Amino acid sequence: MKYVIFLGDGMADTPVPELDGKTPLQVAAHPNMDRMAQNGLFGLVRTVPVGMKPGSDTANLSVFGYDPRIYYSGRSPLEAASIGVDLDPDDVTYRCNFVTLSDPEHPDDAYMADYCAGEISSAEAAQLVEVFNERFASDTVHLYPGVYYRQCLVLKHAETGAELTQPHDIPNQPVRDKFPKGTNAGLLNEMIRYAAEVFPKHPVNIRRVEQGKHPANAVWFWGEGRRPALRPFEELFGLKGAVISAVDLIQGIGKCAGMQVLKVPGATGNYKTDFSAKGRAAVDVLKNGADYVYIHVEAPDECGHQHQVKEKVYSIEQIDEKIVGPVLDYLEACGEEFCAAVLPDHPTPLEVRTHTADPVPFALYRGGRCGKNGPVRFTEEEAERTGVFVEKGCEIIRHMLDADL
Repeated sequence: MKYVIFLGDGMADTPVPELDGKTPLQVAAHPNMDRMAQNGLFGLVRTVPVGMKPGSDTANLSVFGYDPRIYYSGRSPLEAASIGVDLDPDDVTYRCNFVTLSDPEHPDDAYMADYCAGEISSAEAAQLVEVFNERFASDTVHLYPGVYYRQCLVLKHAETGAELTQPHDIPNQPVRDKFPKGTNAGLLNEMIRYAAEVFPKHPVNIRRVEQGKHPANAVWFWGEGRRPALRPFEELFGLKGAVISAVDLIQGIGKCAGMQVLKVPGATGNYKTDFSAKGRAAVDVLKNGADYVYIHVEAPDECGHQHQVKEKVYSIEQIDEKIVGPVLDYLEACGEEFCAAVLPDHPTPLEVRTHTADPVPFALYRGGRCGKNGPVRFTEEEAERTGVFVEKGCEIIRHMLDADL
């Protein structure tokens, strides 16, 4: 038996004026997702537990099968695991975004111009990490380079309790009242102000400005946490799992769960990613013995954060054509029984440009079954109309394992 989850990060949305009051899922062509909705279990699922922040960390943990209320210990330690940072139980980690502030010379008067610094390249970011560590690195402090704008700060043997704001929650908004507060705030604010003073003068950023790109002229900290303790996926569910994602967070969940993590050449985490390469990688790992594959695509989420309307529709269509379609074709031809699910982790509405905790549509399709729901489409509205509702996202995998559904 083979199991596959197609996770389109942030695919769900609300009606968009530029799309004549429709959502990207309503406008996009996605016949393969529709086929799954028509012939399987189709409805809404709550991926973010009530009272928890709607992040890709909590939501994806749910879809992986881990109840965030039990297993969540912060976002940044999962990313630390992805890049190979060994943490002690009393270490504290932070996600460090390289960002663009409107006026780095006067941070108190600046606004968050770009939470990802124009998607600065990993090579450029690594040079800025070196500058940062020349000033702050010690036996107890170190900034580790991640992927693109995503870095990871580790404080050894430290306390938690910082009050932090996610940079993608405040696009084009003043940052004056959003600087870190609480535990470790003194150090974190010193780091922010130092970067805002030094980074704009670095050759990397001088070149980016000359090229018309957003400079990484500051840093921003969020996602505080400690080392996670996930039970091995195979121990929990009896499946040999594999993860395909371009994002540190998802790779980190996979590593902490003892799963095989595949890094696909050409996978970028935005709408310019190589969608086809992810589809091929999924087929290959299924052929080579994996029982379960979690295919995560970040592109719709990034488009939502940046209000890229056409690009979000395009990303959904590419996921359907280049990933869902080919993988379903392989599963239906391989001769083994299978079950596949497609869903977002959370909505990332273009209107608000950040995550929300609303339930999301899901379709769970078991090979060989057909004609259950009629000619429905995989959209938010039609999922709600079914009346099917799964209260806990961490139960999706158990529904997949239930052969009676």
